Amino acid sequence: MRNTMTRLFLGSALMALAACGSPEPADLVLHNGKIVTVDADFSIQEAVAVRDGRIIEVGGNDLLARYDAGRVIDLGGRMVMPGFNDTHTHISGTPFRELDLTETTSIAQLQEQVRAKAEQLGEGEWVTGYGWAEDVFAEQRMPTRADLDAAAPRNPVTLTRAGGHSAVVNSLAFELAGITRTSPNPARGILEKDARGELNGIIRERQDTVGRLVPAATSEETRPSFVQTLRDQLELGITSLAQAGVSPRGFEEWETVYAEYGEELPRANVQIRWAGRERMEAFGRKTGDGNERIRVGAVKVFVDGGFTGPSAYTIDEYRSEPGFHGSLDIDPEELRTIVRDAHAMGWQMGFHAIGDAAIQLIVNDFVEVLQASPRANHRHYLNHFTVRPPPEVMDLMAEHDILITQQPNFTYTLEARYVDNLQEIHAAHNNPLRSPMDHGVFVALSSDILPIGPMVGLYAAVTRKGVSGAVYAPEERLTMEEAIIGYTRNGAYLTFEEDIKGTLEPGMLADMIVLSDDLLTIDPERIMDVEVETTILGGRVVFER
Repeated sequence: MRNTMTRLFLGSALMALAACGSPEPADLVLHNGKIVTVDADFSIQEAVAVRDGRIIEVGGNDLLARYDAGRVIDLGGRMVMPGFNDTHTHISGTPFRELDLTETTSIAQLQEQVRAKAEQLGEGEWVTGYGWAEDVFAEQRMPTRADLDAAAPRNPVTLTRAGGHSAVVNSLAFELAGITRTSPNPARGILEKDARGELNGIIRERQDTVGRLVPAATSEETRPSFVQTLRDQLELGITSLAQAGVSPRGFEEWETVYAEYGEELPRANVQIRWAGRERMEAFGRKTGDGNERIRVGAVKVFVDGGFTGPSAYTIDEYRSEPGFHGSLDIDPEELRTIVRDAHAMGWQMGFHAIGDAAIQLIVNDFVEVLQASPRANHRHYLNHFTVRPPPEVMDLMAEHDILITQQPNFTYTLEARYVDNLQEIHAAHNNPLRSPMDHGVFVALSSDILPIGPMVGLYAAVTRKGVSGAVYAPEERLTMEEAIIGYTRNGAYLTFEEDIKGTLEPGMLADMIVLSDDLLTIDPERIMDVEVETTILGGRVVFER
């Protein structure tokens, strides 16, 4: 309330000064538009003025006369809103041996890419890749080790599926890792086999059993593409993001990059993967440390697997595998210890939990520690929340202020995984939005890069459509206003930054985007065609289409 009153006072004072004399100086004025402030009233204005990286006033087109701006943008009626805040994403650089498979549309094309990379690297060199998805392949199936053997018989190959919870490897990779048809499944992972009992090349969750052999890339090798990937977020309208987990040592690379390029990159909130109490204490920082450009986020732990495995931990058995419930990624007692330690050390916790059994487990652990050691404004949260848990679990979350960052885009892109693996009721309510909110649970929206573009998330949130066009539990839909709030203001709250960003109000950081179409009036079927025309970060235009 104090910060809100301060912003209101500042805005009133500035208007009074402008009315009494010559125009006030400003760096930027946008006018003649539809300024969606995402404030408490979701008010709509016509113009916004910026100075020193912050908004000094929003209002009518008369702002143009009240401010002498270094740059003026006539919006021509276009919509302006706060920049997107993606509170669960994965940004990284690309090693020279890695293939980008995100646009690959067939196994035949994938084989050509692998063959070309193997020829480029030379015999015996590891070929890696990321981003394939069988849903978009012309063959409508997963690649196998036989496919990779045909493309690169003399190079070990490991290609990670989009989402990161499974990979396909070739025979040479298995040989080097010492894995045969008689090898047991690794802990918390599965070596898939075909009808003859032979390894088919797919490894669920524990692709590190092979990946550990891949030579590590240096930061010097990956830094240029890492910086470019961060810059690319601005074209999508993403002005803030939460990196979903790096090691304490990995945070050093983020600091190095932001020390040099921070003014031109999205604001970053970096989750830290739990590395044991001793190493976390040695790290010497915790949630909230940093500045407006980069800060330490929540501590992260994987509770279970995911559906790109699939191995999410569920109460009901998988439709595709009778008797299979997925798997936990951590021993329950070890998990309880981590929760107690992280909470006692003052960390915010943002844990990966996809299946309803995993959600129930970690919620109970959070509640136990909160009852034993209450902490006001802890803002512990769950990443994902894919399979809707029993109502009493959501009631506990609301009672103890346990939050969610949800990925509505999964409903669109992972449709086939849910239909194939989940019981009908769970497939219908995949990635629930309305029901947790109806129970009083706070929900922010994010992408987890499947895909990273926010328009897919907005489309799925308001239509509940999968890529096939089928609608899943329409009662879970959000309004466009709610979806925009989830991707802006709520994201800022999740990271304790609601007083500086997420809305377009006086005193807030001038992080905003200009859109090609009005999201509040557009036909929902056209949402994914909407483009970000201009991205403004701290009052500076950092992207123009």
